[in-house]
Amino acid sequence: MSSAGIPQESTASSAVPDPSSAVLYVCADRGPSMPELASERAVNEGREFAEQRGFRVMEVVTDPYGEPDPSLREGWQRVRALAAGGAVGVVLVRWPASIAPEATHEYRYRETNWLQEQGVKVFYTWAPLAASSEESRR
Repeated sequence: MSSAGIPQESTASSAVPDPSSAVLYVCADRGPSMPELASERAVNEGREFAEQRGFRVMEVVTDPYGEPDPSLREGWQRVRALAAGGAVGVVLVRWPASIAPEATHEYRYRETNWLQEQGVKVFYTWAPLAASSEESRR
């Protein structure tokens, strides 16, 4: 409401994301013999991917594996907050299932569409997906 008492429509953040600022999101299953291995690989792979493409990883955000709806995960909520505030222009994830499992792919589409509406791009860092996603972006 304005100072004159006139209702005003609220608008989304007008922050323009820095296209080189990235958040690295990791949501990986923990293996019984080496529980940290998948997460470590995802972080190392993500940092290498970012370095090769000139992205600056501003933050690494992790979630435990298990919750299919990313909007219910604390870490993913942080990713959304960074995107909404214009702090990042890129979200790096190892593969699509890090956002949501294939069985609940509609959650992944919802989240990636929302990120795109904020002007944020999603990149998959696993080599076979990285190569194919870059081809489709040309």
